[in-house]
Amino acid sequence: MDLLLLLKALILGIVEGLTEFLPVSSTGHLILAGDLLGFNDERGKLFEIVIQTGAILAVCWEYRAKIGSVVGGLRSDRGAQRFAMNLAIAFLPLAILGLAFGKTIKAHLFQPIPVALAFILGGVFILWAERRQHVIRIQSVDDLTWRDAIKLGFAQALALIPGTSRSGATIIGGLFFGLSRKAATEFSFFLAIPTLIAAGAYQMWKERALLSADDLGMWAVGFATAFISAFLCVRWLLRYISNHDFSLFAWYRIAFGLVVIGTAYSGIVDWSNP
Repeated sequence: MDLLLLLKALILGIVEGLTEFLPVSSTGHLILAGDLLGFNDERGKLFEIVIQTGAILAVCWEYRAKIGSVVGGLRSDRGAQRFAMNLAIAFLPLAILGLAFGKTIKAHLFQPIPVALAFILGGVFILWAERRQHVIRIQSVDDLTWRDAIKLGFAQALALIPGTSRSGATIIGGLFFGLSRKAATEFSFFLAIPTLIAAGAYQMWKERALLSADDLGMWAVGFATAFISAFLCVRWLLRYISNHDFSLFAWYRIAFGLVVIGTAYSGIVDWSNP
């Protein structure tokens, strides 16, 4: 077993788990981390699917009671049916636009400098959103209408631009649309489940020729670390937003983006195209 490869899997699993559900862009961090670690080839892209699955299962475990009640009530509970329908509606914009423009976006924007610029612009947008007066009309994810769901779906679709952040786009969009911080954050968690499962299954099918039993050890390490770190991060974030806004993440995004651009143009780090 290649210990260096396992170490890379450990690092990337932690990066995925800590960034998937924060408004800081897991895709952007994985592009940059994979570039630094020299693990950004097609094998690395397949590995990202595995660790995303670990992060998704962490959310499923944290909200297992809610998910169980929705699944169990689909045949007769109007509230469960409405919740499931809202998730399906919110999922559609990203799915449709991703199929239409995904290849073009990957060809031109999945590179460190565009990602860094998206980090900075996203941070500025979060600061602007937090300085607006919030008019909260939705306190719980169970109060969403299909109109709210479609708007949140289009907000999530902005995450097709790497570095934007799927969770960040959904959460900040939710604030603009009148959701409380808790409702916007929790809906971004729930929406991640069908979104990332569908995207992962599609990519796994496309890259099935790269599947190898020799990678099982690497996958196990990345999956486990992504699950644990994502689980801890989700619990921390829910506590954090009860008393804080998202400005901390905005300043982090701006600083991180500036560091990447500064190191690239000064020659300190050779950011090659992933």
